[in-house]
Amino acid sequence: MIKGGKGGSKTQTGLHFEKRINLAIALTNIKDYEVKGENVFYKGEKVAELFAKNKLYKNLLEPKKIKYSDYISKRLLPDEAILIDNTLYIIEMKFQYVAGSVDEKLQTCDFKRKQYIKLLTPAKIDVEYIYVLNDWFKKHEYKDVLDYVKQVGCHYYFNEIPLNILNLTL
Repeated sequence: MIKGGKGGSKTQTGLHFEKRINLAIALTNIKDYEVKGENVFYKGEKVAELFAKNKLYKNLLEPKKIKYSDYISKRLLPDEAILIDNTLYIIEMKFQYVAGSVDEKLQTCDFKRKQYIKLLTPAKIDVEYIYVLNDWFKKHEYKDVLDYVKQVGCHYYFNEIPLNILNLTL
């Protein structure tokens, strides 16, 4: 949904983010979705689990007896993470309103994606790395870095993530 676009929140085809809304809230704004704790339900059936920040370690890796320091040297704390089937979608939200350090952070996606892959390979979980960006990054000066994000196997979307990208049911 584009800001100022048509359609109510219950008819979205994507998870819409304004400022720092969390994934649980974005999901509950879509018809037939419900979040209970870290579990995501569609029409009453569990379809995903949420693992933001430290919950990735406490709720996903520790129960599988995976010690992060055996695979990577420093914890990575995703803004949001959602496990759907056997894929963990790491979602980083970057909202910029003036020039600053976020510009360069976009260039770290390849390294971070590879770190998450090393961390999650023992659990046999695939990784997709996604940025949700605001309109600031539509400026021409970001073309090269956005091209790079795609070239290294990461993804970006403006203000929303289409549900079909996450393999969630509409």
